[in-house]
Amino acid sequence: MNQLKTVLLLGTLTGLLVLIGGALGGESGMLIAFFIAVAMNFFSYWFSDRIVLAMYRAKELSESDAPRLFFTVRKLTTKAGLPMPRVYLIQSPTPNAFATGRSAGHAAVAVTQGLLDILSEEEMEGVLGHELSHVGHRDILISSISATIAGAIILLARMAMFADLFGGFNSRNRNNVFVMLFFAILAPIAASIVQLAISRSREFYADEGSAKLTGSPNGLISALKKLEYGNRRIPMQTNPSTAHMFIVSPFLGKGIVSLFSTHPPIEARIDRLEKMIYNR
Repeated sequence: MNQLKTVLLLGTLTGLLVLIGGALGGESGMLIAFFIAVAMNFFSYWFSDRIVLAMYRAKELSESDAPRLFFTVRKLTTKAGLPMPRVYLIQSPTPNAFATGRSAGHAAVAVTQGLLDILSEEEMEGVLGHELSHVGHRDILISSISATIAGAIILLARMAMFADLFGGFNSRNRNNVFVMLFFAILAPIAASIVQLAISRSREFYADEGSAKLTGSPNGLISALKKLEYGNRRIPMQTNPSTAHMFIVSPFLGKGIVSLFSTHPPIEARIDRLEKMIYNR
């Protein structure tokens, strides 16, 4: 179901791109914006792992540095049929973790010291199972595709706004306030919401993957409760552009705020995991 939802959401983004591109400049306008967005995201896709690890001053660990952690990662990667990723430690008291890398063969898993300090063996397996599921599902690639299409939509919207300001739009569109409102404001917001919905869908899918990989959702359920409490008690200084990478969003919010969150509410994630227990 989450895979189908991702496909439908990517289709929605593509539809928005075609609609706006066609209205602005036909196929040429759409292609120009698309290729600019691809160029902008190409660098991010190939080098984002190095950038984000350096951003959080993550230190690469050897097996002798953290034998328990390596044992768990190796056990899960062997079970999942994945290559052993590089393992990193972030010196932060906030419990959290993320996976990065453009492919399974170039993956890295990073955990904070706070996470190592508070999680049991079963909870650690749940968290690492979640992150390795992201690797196995190629979520970095999927997020890059959604970012490329959303970026093209936002770029087209800005082109529309500046074209109107400098008289580049034809008179029919220039006098249509609703068209300009859509191009300049509503289209970027819609693209961002859909992109975030894709991110939330992948989080659900990774939770499900963790439960299947570890053989039980109980460890991840318990870990999510601890991580939510830990992130509220000791907020992590995080760049908003990297918030989607962490297993628990550093920016916790409810209500309308959750619509613009990269992660589903913790309660919803736990509810889905608990249903997996009851449906066995």
